[in-house]
Amino acid sequence: MKTKEFLSILKEQGKKELIFEFLPGQMVGANYHITEVKNTHIDAVDCGGRADAWNETVVQLWESPSEKDKTNFLLASKALSILDRVNSMRPMDQEAIIRFEYGNDSFHTAQLFVKDTLVKEDALVISLSIAPTACKAEELCGVSVDTQKELATSCSPGAGCC
Repeated sequence: MKTKEFLSILKEQGKKELIFEFLPGQMVGANYHITEVKNTHIDAVDCGGRADAWNETVVQLWESPSEKDKTNFLLASKALSILDRVNSMRPMDQEAIIRFEYGNDSFHTAQLFVKDTLVKEDALVISLSIAPTACKAEELCGVSVDTQKELATSCSPGAGCC
């Protein structure tokens, strides 16, 4: 999802609670805060020797231990006002992919992408997902997309296949 698409859905659904699902059925706690917004520029070279560059917007979510019992989630309009303030200070690339950085005691910190959005009567649910790493020069390295998918789903750390 692009930054402008995320901002648009926040605007459209402003009165709804903004809920993030980091794994199927597991939600970021209602005690979350948006603690940082990063405008990142990636300048990369892949394993095939090809240069690439792109921008990303990374929104960091953090659960406050002092608000662990909180039950009301941040409203989409409040999140939008935070992102608007950021944009006024450090303009965000509206075409940049948006990612969410999150972790807790039982889930490693990761940058997650938007997999899906679900608009409910009183909530906007943003389903997040992890993007597996991939060979970006598959035709040069001889690793097919199908092989990469197979490894991503069948290879676990320490199994000797990675």
